[in-house]
Amino acid sequence: MQDTTKHQGLRRQLIASLRDKGIRNDAVLRAMEAIPRHLFMDPGLVNFAYEDNAYPIAADQTISQPYTVAYQTELLQLKASDKVLEIGTGSGYQTAVLLQITSQVYTVERQQVLFKKTQHLFKKLGLRPKKHLFGDGYLGYENAAPYHKIIVTAAAPTLPKALLNQLEIGGQLIIPLGAKEQFMMRFTKTGKSTFDKEKFGRFRFVPLLQNKN
Repeated sequence: MQDTTKHQGLRRQLIASLRDKGIRNDAVLRAMEAIPRHLFMDPGLVNFAYEDNAYPIAADQTISQPYTVAYQTELLQLKASDKVLEIGTGSGYQTAVLLQITSQVYTVERQQVLFKKTQHLFKKLGLRPKKHLFGDGYLGYENAAPYHKIIVTAAAPTLPKALLNQLEIGGQLIIPLGAKEQFMMRFTKTGKSTFDKEKFGRFRFVPLLQNKN
């Protein structure tokens, strides 16, 4: 991946700030330190790549705040052997962070302009998710289910049942739930149709869009 000493230094400062804000998982911090976030930004915003803020990308979407990426990834409790489904490829930055920890990443994007852009970017950067799919994130990707972990990077007003069904027993779903403001939620599958539910902090995400038939 294209990188510079300047960007590496700024990234180290960002990682230090994430530690100060409470991120403790070393695998997550190493992954984020390894990924040049500026490569996932729109050209006019590259100078802001290592600020801890969200910024606009194509299709009225955003590249998430680094703290949010770290927080969600830490909640996943991700292992190298885990098979992960990501709902909302977006800029591809979160996908790249996941791929630093596990090679078994399946990612779904519903916005065609973003799908095509990240398809090209992944090839350019040598990033190889197991599957990079254009489709409705509410439906997940049943062909590769069950998953150990599912992460949703946009806000759902209600819980997509298809995603819960695609978890293995013991698997976990991380999702921001709510309309105007969201709580980060973690669902752990304890049986065929039973789940433990945990609520974490408040966040603000772009909405998870659903295809209407």
